[in-house]
Amino acid sequence: MNNLLIGDFEGPLDLLLHLIKQEKKDIFEISITEITEKYMDFIKKMEELNLDIASEYLVMAAELIELKSRSLLPIEKDNAAEENEINPEEELKNRLLEYQKYKETKDTFIELANNRANYFTKAPELFTNYTEKKLVNTSNVTKNDLLNALQKLLERRLYQKPLNTKITKKELSVKERIDKIRNILKSEKIVKFETLFDNFEKSYVIVTFLSILEMAKNGEINLKQENNFGEIYIERVD
Repeated sequence: MNNLLIGDFEGPLDLLLHLIKQEKKDIFEISITEITEKYMDFIKKMEELNLDIASEYLVMAAELIELKSRSLLPIEKDNAAEENEINPEEELKNRLLEYQKYKETKDTFIELANNRANYFTKAPELFTNYTEKKLVNTSNVTKNDLLNALQKLLERRLYQKPLNTKITKKELSVKERIDKIRNILKSEKIVKFETLFDNFEKSYVIVTFLSILEMAKNGEINLKQENNFGEIYIERVD
């Protein structure tokens, strides 16, 4: 790793791109299992050095673990559903490709940003401020919406810094966490996404997030949102 630290990267995509370049491979040639192991190894080394890991890196870790699980334990699907579903692994590689293009044209973006600083415009407002709030259809809530919600939740947690923090003595499996979420939804049909993260120990956050993804994929829950970028709700499917 050439003694690189977490602060040497602009974000998780920057770190992933660096790891791929180390292998001297094309983005679409790299194995998800291989890159996940290298990514997690880097994160563990940073933790051993007692360095703070930004929440966005943990969100990416959760996404990579999910992709690795899918590659190791493929789920049989009917042909119609498989054709319509976006391949998450391919989607991640496309994001990396776009980020690589951005890195290669960074100077151009900096110049454009400097030129834009010469103009003054009115601060943007949410269009939803002028419309009636209502829950949108669950199909509009994507995995990226969940990732963004988790990242915002973790960022808020960093600033709160509570005096008392719960510590998980025993690591939960995804199956065990799903059972606990099911019990919560038995008494409450609909809950806020963030209320399921009652413990911010790292492994607990990742397992909880993967459990929500698994339950949504299996049709056990519906994901709803009041408006774009708004609060995400989890509803039990009866």
